[in-house]
Amino acid sequence: MTATITTSLFASSGDKAEAAYYHTKAISVAKSNIGVPYRWGGITPAGFDCSGLVKYSFGRAGVTLPRTAADMFYSKGYRVSSLQVGDLMFFAPTKASRPTHVAIYIGSGKMIMASSSKGVIITYTSNTYWKPRYIGAKRI
Repeated sequence: MTATITTSLFASSGDKAEAAYYHTKAISVAKSNIGVPYRWGGITPAGFDCSGLVKYSFGRAGVTLPRTAADMFYSKGYRVSSLQVGDLMFFAPTKASRPTHVAIYIGSGKMIMASSSKGVIITYTSNTYWKPRYIGAKRI
């Protein structure tokens, strides 16, 4: 089964169990790639950039996402103010600029991402570098 994010996949149907399956699967795929090096434009386990990791992880769960962080942020969907496991978190250099980074919220104040300096890692949402750059989240 493959779904495309043109609208929220689960917001209208209210199928929380189905959403939880996709989120859990995507997070599992992302976690299996911890330690993979960062590669700008990377979309495979040979190397990921931030949106490549998110696209790959959700793709392996059966959900098709746009390629870039900005396209993921601006595509139709379900913006949220309170984070839940599996939500996409977006970051930008300034609050007024386009998102340039995306991560997956994994719960307990943590997110998984492809960091340009460390590759695929888990870090805290309260990280002093990322927290001030956070511009919003989206639930798919």
